[in-house]
Amino acid sequence: MALTKLTVEMGGLGDARALAEHLDMAEPLPLATSLFENPDTGGWRVDAYFEAAPDLDALRSAVDGLLERARAIAIDAVPDENWVAISQAALPPVSAGRFWIHGSHDRQRVGRRLNAIEIDAGEAFGTAHHATTEGCLIAIDRLTRRRHFKRILDLGCGSGVLAIAMAHSLPQASIVASDIDAEAVRVAQSNVRNNRLAGRIRVYAATGLAHPALRGDRRYDFVTANILAGPLINLAPDLARAIKPGGIAVLSGLLSDQATEVGATYQAAGFRIVEKRNLTGWATLTLVRTGH
Repeated sequence: MALTKLTVEMGGLGDARALAEHLDMAEPLPLATSLFENPDTGGWRVDAYFEAAPDLDALRSAVDGLLERARAIAIDAVPDENWVAISQAALPPVSAGRFWIHGSHDRQRVGRRLNAIEIDAGEAFGTAHHATTEGCLIAIDRLTRRRHFKRILDLGCGSGVLAIAMAHSLPQASIVASDIDAEAVRVAQSNVRNNRLAGRIRVYAATGLAHPALRGDRRYDFVTANILAGPLINLAPDLARAIKPGGIAVLSGLLSDQATEVGATYQAAGFRIVEKRNLTGWATLTLVRTGH
């Protein structure tokens, strides 16, 4: 498949990482995004692969002005390249809380490290290199050290990394995951098998909670939803019904300036905010369901 590669040279790691994270949430969505240190310039390079050449003016708006701080920008055709292998080579293992997220190319280096999770870059969101996934993993680590959860939902699961992390943390829990995208469901199911958790995590294709397997008399005591601000706002009433009093919701996929509106919507729906974590311009909210 012939692709288009956007290459952006940035001066500092903070700007480069923020650009990579914004690109991963922009439209058009890149197939893969990689971050490299450039020893020749002393800066950092962001590579993003697209099915067609992106509109630079549209990208400038989508990435919050970060392209204005670029040292150089180039768009090139990349025919007959294995873009997954290229992207994976630039994704080193990531530590988030107790979890160690790595690709299959780092399997030998990671070895049998406790709480290692193997997730390859691909067509489903979630390798822990994005601040929203990292924020959720940190929240999962903190919460599961203090409390045992029995019934868990990873809503909008992408690669399945959050459900897999919860299976590592809570070996007795019942865990379901869902995504609106059929390809993400396929990828998550594959990652569950690759991480030797088949039978522990069930993955379904569903829009929100619109699947019989996600509903029922027993409500959840822990839900993660790393999606986007608009869908999270729309889902607030459904999640209020799906989470039992005292249950926890961890929400992300939010720019920091969107967290206030999302938090207010969930407070009105019967939640209390217990933590807001910001990482490189992205927010993760931890809320508790109030009431009886």
